[in-house]
Amino acid sequence: MSLFAGSSREDLRRFYVDAWKRFRERGPLTPIQTLICEVIGLHPEYHGLLEDAGKAEAYDPPAGEAARNPFLHMGLHLAIREQISVDRPPGIRRLSRELEAKFGAHDWEHAMMQALGEQLWESQRTGAAPDEQQYLARARQLLNVK
Repeated sequence: MSLFAGSSREDLRRFYVDAWKRFRERGPLTPIQTLICEVIGLHPEYHGLLEDAGKAEAYDPPAGEAARNPFLHMGLHLAIREQISVDRPPGIRRLSRELEAKFGAHDWEHAMMQALGEQLWESQRTGAAPDEQQYLARARQLLNVK
């Protein structure tokens, strides 16, 4: 999401906190704030963190547990939703519907997030740009998982 380009970690966290506060106070939301609040709403376990700006800005996941970072988790949800909204990589929108039919609401996004996370990790490890076709192949494999 280009809206977040160039933002610091603290800026991003403040954006989440501010959106959630505005939502709780029934204030008007921008479209991106609406998306963020939809994701936050799916995760009541994050509400306490997001209701304390200082705690949210200072949060660091325990050593070796970056995957449990709520901000990374919510960011992956938003990335998946952004990809689907523009159908990039091509075919992801159709694949998301198939995964939702298999896994159900919300759980299909977690399955997709696993494939996206693996692709991003691989990209970082090799120093290459993420491979969209490999990402789609990983996500398609989820359809064969029992």
